Amino acid sequence: MEKVLEKPSVRQKIKAYIVFTKFRLSALVIVSALTGYLFVGGSDGLTMTYLLVGGLLVTAASNGANQIWEKDLDKLMKRTENRPIPQGRMSVNEGLLIVVLCLIVGSFLLLKINLYSALLGVLAFVLYVFVYTPMKRISPWAVFVGAIPGAIPPFLGAIAHTGEFGLIPGILFFVQFTWQFPHFWAIAWVMYDDYKAGGFSLLPSRSGKSKASAFQIVVYSLALIPFSLLPWLMGTTGLVSFIFAILLGLGFLFLALRLYRTLEVKDAKKLMFASFIYLPIIQFVYVFDAVDEMIIKLLAL
Repeated sequence: MEKVLEKPSVRQKIKAYIVFTKFRLSALVIVSALTGYLFVGGSDGLTMTYLLVGGLLVTAASNGANQIWEKDLDKLMKRTENRPIPQGRMSVNEGLLIVVLCLIVGSFLLLKINLYSALLGVLAFVLYVFVYTPMKRISPWAVFVGAIPGAIPPFLGAIAHTGEFGLIPGILFFVQFTWQFPHFWAIAWVMYDDYKAGGFSLLPSRSGKSKASAFQIVVYSLALIPFSLLPWLMGTTGLVSFIFAILLGLGFLFLALRLYRTLEVKDAKKLMFASFIYLPIIQFVYVFDAVDEMIIKLLAL
């Protein structure tokens, strides 16, 4: 049974909603969508508003639905036991109402941009909530499934401007898709005991925090380097993105190799924090470098 506490104040209720929707995480996700939009030359203020607010609401709906689905499991893990539903600060029906409202309004705003943007938003929600979430307790392949909706934001952002699928949006998708494996596995390593208490199987090897799991983290960290160079190889960005992609990629790989050598949680934690830094840096470097390349090409005409 859910805990029943005293009626929360307005401030406590707002705080509960922020935790329920993982507002800070949702805000970080839509930064990726914004970089995708800017990377392909988007500049319309109204479209950016629809993209940011719509993306934020759809992501919030996904996070909220995830907490409803896992409400009983959240009680078993230290990192989630204080979430609003397990603590009785929010009912399941209240949570469902928030999810539905966020999903409808968010999808409508994305639809105001174009149909593809709305469809991608809904697809990300469906994959995350109805495929990735239940699969987390069944198979490590859940990380592969979860990487698909996780890589949609920059892809969606680019299509919000272009209105069509294409090579450049696809490249942005695969960079973020590849990044998610070492990123999430580092988190799973750090949170291994907590995840195990909830019955989650998320490291790539069933042997857990082992050389086998660490080796796969190294492989995907290595693969991230050539993928991150694709915008430069396509001529969309210049030397700056080439240098940053190499340096950031080698630094990331170094941390993955150190984890492989030590198998220590402290090194997994360093890789985890590095992953949070890596993605926004490389994405904004793409944006600024693409703008410079565009200016150079225009001046050369």
